Amino acid sequence: MHLSKAALPLSALTLALASFAWPRVMIAPASAERAVAIPRAAMDVTDTKGAQTAILAGGCFWGVEAVFEQVKGVKSVTSGYAGGTSQTANYRAVSSERTGHAEAVRIVFDPAKVSYATLLRVFFSVAHDPTQLNRQGPDRGPSYRSAIFPIGADQARVARAYIAQLGAVRAFPKPIVTKIESGSFYRAEAYHQDFMARNPNHPYIVRWDKPKLAAFRAGYPSLAR
Repeated sequence: MHLSKAALPLSALTLALASFAWPRVMIAPASAERAVAIPRAAMDVTDTKGAQTAILAGGCFWGVEAVFEQVKGVKSVTSGYAGGTSQTANYRAVSSERTGHAEAVRIVFDPAKVSYATLLRVFFSVAHDPTQLNRQGPDRGPSYRSAIFPIGADQARVARAYIAQLGAVRAFPKPIVTKIESGSFYRAEAYHQDFMARNPNHPYIVRWDKPKLAAFRAGYPSLAR
């Protein structure tokens, strides 16, 4: 369902109605939820020349974007759509769950400060739940799937190896469903960019994303800005 975000872009009236529709959200303030304790990746991308890009899909891009914006070494994070075509790379079409797109983020990072494997560790342990198939939290549908869109063979190799590594040590109580996919990335509408920073009191952000950000800071203090 897309009730949590269907009325975008948000106006003051929309926010008021959302607050009324989500009464339980405001009862429990964000707290430092636990990051899942998982091992470091045994393999990493070795090319550390110049800025690099990672594309990750882990449910609603608002919270995933907010987490990675706080990682040291990350230069920029863009919310968007990956896996479908340019003709359907818009929120209305993607919400139909028939475009093949996943809500995703494009992360530009300095590999001298943070590695690709480190970003994957944050992705799996904090940014989303990799055991949920075609959903995350209250959101349902393939656009909320867990997927990695590698940029090049090295990233693909590292991502596959890390998924296998986490599976071998049973890092999660259920199997990881994250898929390695290919496809172009398309920037989402302007109102989706930096959504948490611009709408910190939105009920969805308070309930689902602020705890995620708190979990990152608590679990990875050395990585947090």
